[in-house]
Amino acid sequence: MTESAQGATEAGLPKRLLLATDLSARCDRALDRAAQLAEAWLAEIVAVNVLDLGSTPDQILAWASGATEQDLSQIALQELRRNTAGVNVPISLRVERGNDAADVICKVAGEVRADLVVSSVARNEVLGRFLLGSTVEQLARSVTQPLLVVRQRALQPYRRIVVATDLSPGAHGGLQAAARLFPGQALQLYHAHEAPLAGLSDRLDATQSTSVAAQQACEALLEQASLPPDTEVNIHCERGAVTSTLPAFAREHDVDLVVLGIEAAPSLVSALLGSTALRLLQWLPCDVLLVRSG
Repeated sequence: MTESAQGATEAGLPKRLLLATDLSARCDRALDRAAQLAEAWLAEIVAVNVLDLGSTPDQILAWASGATEQDLSQIALQELRRNTAGVNVPISLRVERGNDAADVICKVAGEVRADLVVSSVARNEVLGRFLLGSTVEQLARSVTQPLLVVRQRALQPYRRIVVATDLSPGAHGGLQAAARLFPGQALQLYHAHEAPLAGLSDRLDATQSTSVAAQQACEALLEQASLPPDTEVNIHCERGAVTSTLPAFAREHDVDLVVLGIEAAPSLVSALLGSTALRLLQWLPCDVLLVRSG
């Protein structure tokens, strides 16, 4: 092991990334980001495609001509090989078959001991939003590894990183993961708090009191998070519903990555992602890293 590789391992950086691709052009963005991260982390990539008869013109024509499942797998593998040509990090390719793509991806991620799953919005999603029932949504509900959902082109390493917190215990996991994965990178801790009830007589004082309490709660979270001493974290609190304020903040400040931490056992994740986290996955204009703790 080289000195740099040993240092990366000791720092707890991911060593194996699983790239989930449907062979569509949109997944090129996920591939480029996975390659950039793998190079920075001295990691390897496992690219997996779950065989879909309608994913490429070659497969459709072959299927219509009576091609066998083995033939179709070879076509998908050839396409996967073409798509990943030129990647400058170690990469292995897998074509799998299964009725549920998300289940297959989760299984492969466990088999190869992936540290991070990387995916992108699917080819049939309108205006970049996740369709309910999409593979990415199912992955967000079920995968135990951190899930990176790529929307933007990987023109440069992540520079503007926001860690969204609802001040729950799971928020520690998202903040710690961001500091570990992007050492030395300044982080923005973001919290949105609801406005006081309209019926309060001294509403302005109540609003100010709520804002001060939110700021203090974020400061307390930072003290409890046990981050590396050189981690720079700036706090931003604002009033409103996070599902509307955070996407607006991301657009205004040209955010590259939003990290969402969720504390939940797998059986509870479906209910949690049915609300705030899933809406954020739908509406955020940038890449999203979903980190589950607990």
